[in-house]
Amino acid sequence: MPIPTSSGPDQSKPKILIPEKVSPDGLALLQKSFEVHERKGLSPEQLLEIIPEYEALIVRSETKVTAALLQAAKKLKVVARAGVGVDNVDVEAATKNGIIVVNSPVGNINAAAEHTIALMMAVARNIGDACASIKDGKWERSRLVGVEAKGKTLAIVGLGKVGLTVARIANGLGMNVIAYDPYANTQLAAATNVTLKSSLNELLPDADFFTIHTPLIASTKGMIGASELAMMKPTARILNVSRGGMIDEVALLEALVANKIAGAGLDVFTSEPPQPDSSASRLIAHPKVVATPHLGASTVEAQENVSIDVCEQVILILSGSLPRSAVNAPIILPEEYRTLQPFVTLVEKMGSLYTQHYTTRAASTGQQTRNTFDITYEGSLATLNTTKPLFAALIKGLLSPISSPGEININIVNAELVAKERGLYVNEQRSRESPEEKGYTSFVTLRARTSRSASHARSGPRNDPKAETEQVIQGYVAGNVPYISRLDRFATNFVPSGNLLICRNYDSCGRIGFVGQRLGKADVNINFMSVAPLEREGEGKNRNEALMILGVDKPAGKEIVDGLIDENGVLEASTVTLGNV
Repeated sequence: MPIPTSSGPDQSKPKILIPEKVSPDGLALLQKSFEVHERKGLSPEQLLEIIPEYEALIVRSETKVTAALLQAAKKLKVVARAGVGVDNVDVEAATKNGIIVVNSPVGNINAAAEHTIALMMAVARNIGDACASIKDGKWERSRLVGVEAKGKTLAIVGLGKVGLTVARIANGLGMNVIAYDPYANTQLAAATNVTLKSSLNELLPDADFFTIHTPLIASTKGMIGASELAMMKPTARILNVSRGGMIDEVALLEALVANKIAGAGLDVFTSEPPQPDSSASRLIAHPKVVATPHLGASTVEAQENVSIDVCEQVILILSGSLPRSAVNAPIILPEEYRTLQPFVTLVEKMGSLYTQHYTTRAASTGQQTRNTFDITYEGSLATLNTTKPLFAALIKGLLSPISSPGEININIVNAELVAKERGLYVNEQRSRESPEEKGYTSFVTLRARTSRSASHARSGPRNDPKAETEQVIQGYVAGNVPYISRLDRFATNFVPSGNLLICRNYDSCGRIGFVGQRLGKADVNINFMSVAPLEREGEGKNRNEALMILGVDKPAGKEIVDGLIDENGVLEASTVTLGNV
């Protein structure tokens, strides 16, 4: 049955689909600015049917965000997973479609760590077995003797945020803590009284309790199998509150049956919920296993934390900002993003200006358009850790004028992939030279290259319209407003916004009047005009050339533009349409 999606009178707000439970506080954040649809219990077919309407999708662990679903989601900008793992999201497909995937890696850290300790104590003191026994009317104190945690060794694989939190709690219980993590922060480990081991083989024989806190990836899947279990003490107990599949369930069950392992506390399984007669269900049924149905993050506080976290990130993305925890995008610090943001606008405008201006010139002169670019950052931009947003802005600017509306969503997630598919080659460079002598703290230069050298490209006669000329655009930002300061060989200073008419002409009397008269007859109003002289004097016989950049109230049609090219008018003319700044 089709799912109704209309909700509320304001259809202009971006729509957010939430097919699973999200905390009321998280929903309240979203409902201030967006149209929020809660649609619990959707079948995969129903979800596929309605997803094209939505800009954001917020899920937990039940909804499968497949490649087919992402392909159908033409408006989707973000998939938010309210939790740590993204096993239920096809991240590769999201990246190809320019969809940002975010999670909440910190919201349930404490909950997962506490649940790990709870399972450890439950296994140590036979809580599950004892509870079932007493409820069955029995009193089996002698059979249910347990062990204490104090003085025992807890072995941890994965010393990230959850692993470190587990270690700190274990320290409070008087345990010895050892860990294996090739990427561990040695200073944090030392501060937490954790002894790092160089390999899993070195770790396992010393473990009285063993817990694993790593993501499920190819290298961790099946990490603990029969050979690893054989290295452990027969009195050791295993815990898993991370992801099912990292411990071989069949091998663990055999070790428990053979008394080679004393017990297990498990919160996650290879199939959830476990299928009848599966390895997971047989393991759960074993009397030495304490099992819970993936409750690691299931506390009131954790649910609230992760919901608010991902909802805030969705708001950031739909507002044009960057998230805190993007799975498939680079992490950019807030202070760096504040520096980058106005330059993102500038570089996108430069890309769009390049495509529109030089495509027109190529059509009129027979030159080929270029697909290899050098983009150079000077000043404070050159010191940033990442310029990925600027790269993405350039690709978006270059392609948007020649793409159908909605054809492609280009952002920091998929910019490199899109550039490769479209045959665009961009070489990012950082200049150590300071632009302050020009009056700016940062400067961006975009230069298009051909297979020929730059010197050869500039060696043709200036009066030959087919001679290769420099294709250079420079810009800067002042007061958060982008400016173009050079176009080709001409020094200029204009805001790249609205409808522009760019004319190359001889710098002689009557040219401006000629253009103004022709535009006036065509009912095209001039909003502003900037005359750009040659950047360097003494450029051969055409040293008296100039550019005329006019802001007009509407795009000038081809007939109008062609009418400007005249011996009394201009040499070249192109129209450019840019969005507002």
